[in-house]
Amino acid sequence: MSKPGWHFWVDRGGTFTDVIARRPDGGFEITKLLSENPGAYEDAAMEAISRLLGEAHLSEISDIRIGTTVATNALLERKGARTLFLVTKGFADLLRIGRQARPDIFALNIQKPEPLYDKVVEVDARVGLDGERLAPLDGHWAKAMLEEAHAAGFQSCAIAMINAWKQTEMERDLGDLARDAGFSHITLSHQADPLVGYVARASTSVADAYLSPVLKNYVDQVRGALGHAPLSFMQSNGGLAAPDVFRGKDAVLSGPAGGVVGSARSALALGHDKVIGFDMGGTSTDISVYEGAFERVSEAEVAGTTLRVPMMDIHTVAAGGGSIIRFEHGRLQVGPHSAGANPGPCAYRRGGPLTVTDANVLLGRIQPGFFPAVFGPGQDERLDASGVRAAFDVLAEKVSTESGEARDAETIASGALQIAIANMAQAIRKVTLEKGRDTEGFVLQAFGGAGGQHACLVAEELGIDTVLIHPFSGLLSALGIGLADEIDIRRASVEASLNETGLATARGALNGLKQAQADHFGPRVDPGWETRASLRYEGTDTTIDVPVSSPAEMRADFETSHQRQFGFTTPGRAIMIEAVTSEARIGTGTVELDRLATRQGGAPEPVAQSSVRFAGKSAETPVFDRTTLLAGDEITGPALIVEDTQTTVIDPG
Repeated sequence: MSKPGWHFWVDRGGTFTDVIARRPDGGFEITKLLSENPGAYEDAAMEAISRLLGEAHLSEISDIRIGTTVATNALLERKGARTLFLVTKGFADLLRIGRQARPDIFALNIQKPEPLYDKVVEVDARVGLDGERLAPLDGHWAKAMLEEAHAAGFQSCAIAMINAWKQTEMERDLGDLARDAGFSHITLSHQADPLVGYVARASTSVADAYLSPVLKNYVDQVRGALGHAPLSFMQSNGGLAAPDVFRGKDAVLSGPAGGVVGSARSALALGHDKVIGFDMGGTSTDISVYEGAFERVSEAEVAGTTLRVPMMDIHTVAAGGGSIIRFEHGRLQVGPHSAGANPGPCAYRRGGPLTVTDANVLLGRIQPGFFPAVFGPGQDERLDASGVRAAFDVLAEKVSTESGEARDAETIASGALQIAIANMAQAIRKVTLEKGRDTEGFVLQAFGGAGGQHACLVAEELGIDTVLIHPFSGLLSALGIGLADEIDIRRASVEASLNETGLATARGALNGLKQAQADHFGPRVDPGWETRASLRYEGTDTTIDVPVSSPAEMRADFETSHQRQFGFTTPGRAIMIEAVTSEARIGTGTVELDRLATRQGGAPEPVAQSSVRFAGKSAETPVFDRTTLLAGDEITGPALIVEDTQTTVIDPG
């Protein structure tokens, strides 16, 4: 069980910041604030904690866990630290050229994202593939170059030398010189990503150097506001990390990773071990799959930047409550641009555009009377239904004029909603059907601020017959952050054949990783370990992770996964062990949510009746208060289930 005192679990998203507080008596309080609210508060997470803590003292806080979009936003908006990038001579254009991949092969005007570094310097020193120095480092030149760069305003430095995965000494020497020159943050590529592959390793180290100073500023800000309260942060891999080891490269999926953990563990508590996580927020929708284990990827591209670090396998589509609805080029379009938190949707009373949220307001699926009065310039008004109606009338007139076919506001809103549903259903197919999985047997776990509004339509589109909506569904990422373990994941290159000799080399590398993890955690705990090997057919570059066992068992596991993912195997082909991974996990305490009161065959009473549009027709629809429902209650749809999540108190027992 967790320690007594106040516990805060925070998910700072792009539109809303969600906070779950567990009081010393075991009860829960939850709140949801706009992530950006200029003039009202400086930081939503700190404001929410202050409000929930009330008159209690900071010393009564036992635990604060935060998932944050600070690194993600800095990457998306290109607002990271000024970064100096050091590479081996001849590789100044390494990240501009990349792997020569063309995402759109028919594009005539290729728009490549600008690199994250501000300046690149070639270092005339080189290590060979066997680890031998081919050209020594000129320390005097390097010292002068680094001092000059620091004097020019550079505080962050990424160092990526070729073959540093094999021999690390040259990077370490450059790192020492950079530290002596006054650089406040230094990323060595063999520490950021110790695997073979110069492009991915260099890109990861640059991203880490670019994002970590921004992240450190936020961590220091939080620490300053919270004093000595115990603090940890959610990583992209689904585990918690102490502030001192929370790095930029590990933070870009900080919040969404909490959603994966919350989705899987809350579903497991109900006996479901095949779960599709459907996290629909204000800006985007995140899709994940849990089938007996958390699924991670070892490399992903985020905002045009390659990151090779373990992270939750999350597929994101630009379809959220804030996705903008417009009529352009003769067709109705939804997204990918979002209204964000400021100005937000039209209904927020800040002059925002029409969005998916507004479509739900017009169709009656969102009832302004059940939303808190936190909108408008003074944050004291309810959603603006009349303003939404007027804006949709204008859009309908535009559509009718340009298309030559009469359309009313409800038809436009319904069409926009159908487009958003199709986009989200297609995203789910990408992580299920396109990876050899059938959606049969899976449950759809809907969460996020907008998940419940669209879950039934998405499930119907996919043929899924069971939808889970947790009592904390609007804050399930925050719940997942509260349920997460502390995790340390380390990897090492092996580059050996899958046989007894190669496996011995792999086990030796794993022993080194486990010793480093034991030293990291210290004698205070005894972590649990999970080890995996990344295998690939010789001559290919696509790896599949399997548990470390015997060569025969590992080959069988590899070929089973290869058959499912790609539809074929090559039984006689040699298999290589590319790398090994050691995952050390420390449980951070279990949390038991209160058991729900039960009512057999109950027929709950609605709290209101509202006109809601379903399948193109309006119907008088009952509205139920979720907090009055008991386990065993049966509701025949269509129906609306509402709950106040601005500040909700859930008492223990």
